[in-house]
Amino acid sequence: MGGYDRGLHRRRRRSRAGVPLLVAALVAAGLAAGGGYALRRHPDLLASAGVERTVPAQVPGPRPTASTAPAAGRVPPRITYPLRGGGGFRTADTTGAVAGRSGELLRYRVAVEDGIRNVDVERFAREVAATLADPRGWTGDGRWRLQRVGRDGPADFTVLLTTPLTRGGLCGDPTDRYTSCRNGDRVVINVARWVYGVPHVADLDLYRQYLLNHEVGHRLGRGHERCPAAGGPAPVMVQQTLGLHGCAPNAWPLVGGEALVGPSGQYDDPIPAEDH
Repeated sequence: MGGYDRGLHRRRRRSRAGVPLLVAALVAAGLAAGGGYALRRHPDLLASAGVERTVPAQVPGPRPTASTAPAAGRVPPRITYPLRGGGGFRTADTTGAVAGRSGELLRYRVAVEDGIRNVDVERFAREVAATLADPRGWTGDGRWRLQRVGRDGPADFTVLLTTPLTRGGLCGDPTDRYTSCRNGDRVVINVARWVYGVPHVADLDLYRQYLLNHEVGHRLGRGHERCPAAGGPAPVMVQQTLGLHGCAPNAWPLVGGEALVGPSGQYDDPIPAEDH
């Protein structure tokens, strides 16, 4: 299927002369396993992604962190991260309740890459679960049910909070350190967007909810959409990370209890060269 149907962003020209080759070993180990994902259940999606799973623990020793200069006037965050993490992931252990009253059940796991500091994996997992269980979300219209599982339970996809350069390897595009993606059974959330959001969405909490719903929407089979009406809310499958095109920011698949959709397609917005 096309790149946007998989939740991947098309490559575009960059202003910088070159990008380091970062993730060759990661890609060689893991991305070859990404071909036959669609609807089967995996006992360990982190292993299938070619990344190491670790126990929740403080990463020893200092790591160089990405710039913490504020974006769009925001206060510098407590969360810090290197451009490339340690390659291992801390996985949340708790299994949650099933969200949604009917529809196909998909189970998901949540993990945070080593090297991302001041993110508790269990707390992050609760934030993910709260968004995915919201009645305005994908479980609200009876088509889907979602349940968070622990490290050892069978899962249909994994939500990974990653550093910008690990994002490039897992998403199959090492030149992009800005966006997030869905690639197969991996929903890859770029920590740079989790920390800084984007300049044109002032509410960081709303942007984080959008980010999760957008990338999980790709896992549920949804492609990108365009703004249906200037001044109205943007469908959640609009690439709001890159631009709004006359719509207002919106984090939810359902607005006023009804599914909000736009024309199929995407805009040719440039992807910023840096992570923030």
